Amino acid sequence: QVQLVESGGGLVQAGGSLRLSCAASVRTFGSYAVGWFRQAPGKEREFVTATSRSGGSTKSADSVKGRFTISRDNARNTVYLQMNSLKPEDTAVYSCAAVATGLTTTVPETAERYGYWGRGTQVTVSS
Repeated sequence: QVQLVESGGGLVQAGGSLRLSCAASVRTFGSYAVGWFRQAPGKEREFVTATSRSGGSTKSADSVKGRFTISRDNARNTVYLQMNSLKPEDTAVYSCAAVATGLTTTVPETAERYGYWGRGTQVTVSS
């Protein structure tokens, strides 16, 4: 069983930055790819970014490329999402998710691929 806890959300002005953390309670964290998804009110959940189990491969949605960076520290069982140049349209609940993968380069982009989810953290960007 994998438990994921997000932190770091909050209220920020447009153009500002936030760093989210996703802490996992599992001994074999290095066996899991981790993704970030977000859901705004009245909208469907959407993929933001993800990292392979090793951190060597990442993928990001076009809407966040160049602004958001995902990284991981397997020794600390934590994945980070650095968000810069935030826009009001980035306002959403951000959730991290994990899935065990056999290949070190696998980076799932669809929510259905992930088996473990955190509860999410609210990010609000004011204009």
